[in-house]
Order: sequence, then structure tokens, then C-alpha cells
Amino acid sequence: MKKKIALCTGITGQDASYLAELLLNKGYDVHGLIRRCSTSNTGRIDGMNITLHYGDLADSSTIMNILSEINPSEIYNLGAQSHVKYHSMFLIIQRILQE
Repeated sequence: MKKKIALCTGITGQDASYLAELLLNKGYDVHGLIRRCSTSNTGRIDGMNITLHYGDLADSSTIMNILSEINPSEIYNLGAQSHVKYHSMFLIIQRILQE
């Protein structure tokens, strides 16, 4: 039986790192998409046997190249851009509008 290959975007995030651990325990070959600016934020996945690919979800040609290269059997899209400063600003604006 062919080994299943999973591609997880947002691999350095909490949910994706837990998913990667689960998939590795199930015998998957796990690949993760990581932004170049996230290279210092790999603490959750350090020590896991994950193949990292650098790219941005907005760059369709890079995504297509990665998909062609690894031919995943499953794709988990957990990538999202978040920034605490903007999230806090949104909550403040939301409270003001509710008053």
C-alpha cells in the first residue's frame, strides 16, 4: 500500500502542528507550507519529521509547483494570516460600535 502524503498549510500554527503530529502517528508522510517570515516560529514542529516547503498561499505558481512535486493524497488548509495588533484593534472598534 502506498504511503499517504499530507500537505498542511499553516504548519507552524497550533492546530496544524497538532494535526501534523496525529498524521505522523498514523504513518503519513507530512509536508508543511511555511512562509519565509515564519522561519523563527517553528517551535511547535521542531523535532517532527516534517518536510517544509517555503511559500505563500497568495502565490499560486509556488503552490502549484509544490503540489506537482509532492502529489499529496490529502491537503489541510490551516494557513491564515493573523496579527495580534490588528485583532485587538478590531475588538476595540467592535466594542465602540456596540455602545
